[in-house]
Formats: sequence, structure tokens, C-alpha cells
Amino acid sequence: MRQNLLSVLALLTGTLFLFLGNGLHSLLMPMRGATEGYSETILGFFGTSWAAGFVLGCIFARRLVKRIGHVRAFSGFISIIAITALATGIYVDPTFWILSRAITGFSSAATAMIIESWLNERATNESRGMIFSFYISITLLGVVGGQMTVALADIQTQTLFLMAGIYYCFAMLPTLVSNAQSPKPLNEVRLDLVALYRNSPVSFIGILLVGIANGAWGT
Repeated sequence: MRQNLLSVLALLTGTLFLFLGNGLHSLLMPMRGATEGYSETILGFFGTSWAAGFVLGCIFARRLVKRIGHVRAFSGFISIIAITALATGIYVDPTFWILSRAITGFSSAATAMIIESWLNERATNESRGMIFSFYISITLLGVVGGQMTVALADIQTQTLFLMAGIYYCFAMLPTLVSNAQSPKPLNEVRLDLVALYRNSPVSFIGILLVGIANGAWGT
């Protein structure tokens, strides 16, 4: 068990910083938008565009991950998230911010795919529950810590956007400098929603409703 955790320590450390950035940036944008006088509809689109990008990332990002490998894809997508976080601090515009959230959502789906497939490969049947419980705990700790960071500076300045970018940059480092073996390439899997529904209609509808509720709550 201990050996399994050590094999993914670099990845989990990067995950912590990734979600510190996510927690900070996802809270900062609607707060700053409200002070800029954006309507509730515009603020809602921040969450909607992120979710749309996430769905597209789930469908299309796996091809790039399979082509270039987990480590480079992980760093590349986090770089994109960092760039968008910094850009939103430089250029304050609702249309640009909505687009940036879609890009962030796409990249977030890719990073989640990379992290979870990486953890799943390293875990054994005996350690899988423990490893994924650590993973979920780290993501929640990161989100909470990132959101608390908002209190450290004035949301009207660029400081918090810069801090989010710094978190994301730190998220790339552990896996880049680690000598741990990279995971195997992702297997190609075709998304078939009809077959998924036929296999378990109750679960399909339940997950859909949970997603709708989470989307409304998160927005």
C-alpha cells in the first residue's frame, strides 16, 4: 500500500496545486465579474461554458493524450489553464472570459482523465480504494485552500490572477522532475450513450440529474 502511494506521490502533489489554482480562479472570476457589473446571466455563462468545454474535453482530449503521453499532455494542458488564468487578469471582458472558461473546462477534463487513468494503472485491487480516497481528499483540500486564498488580496487587482497562475505552474513541476515510470498509452474507447443507457437506465438518468444539480450549484 505504501509503495503504491509513493509511486503516485508526484502526481498527487501536482494535483494539489492544480486544484489550489482551480479553487482560486473559479471563485475569483464571478466575484470580479460582479464588481465589474456583469449581469447574472453573464456570470452564469462562466459556469455553463466551463461545463461545455469539459464535455468536449472528455470526448476529444484523449486522442492527444494517447499521442504524446501522460506527462507531456498533463503539463501541456495545465500550461493552457495557466495561460487563460493569467490572460483573464490582463484582459477583463465578459465575452473573453466566457471563452476562456470553455478552454479551461476542456483542459480540466484532460487533466482529470490523465490523473485518474494514471492512478488507476498504478493501483492494485487492494489499494485502489485507498489511493482514490487520497485523490478525492486532495482535490477537495485544494479547492478549499484555493478559495480561501481569495481573502489575501483585492479582487480588483491582478494579484489573485497571478497567484492562480503560480499555483498552476507549481502543478506541472512534480511530474516533470519525477523519475517515476510513465503510464501506458490510453486505450481507444468509443462513447456510446445509447448503449450506456440500455445497460443501466436508472444510473444513466441519476447521474444526469446529479450533473444538472451540480452544475446549478457550482454556477
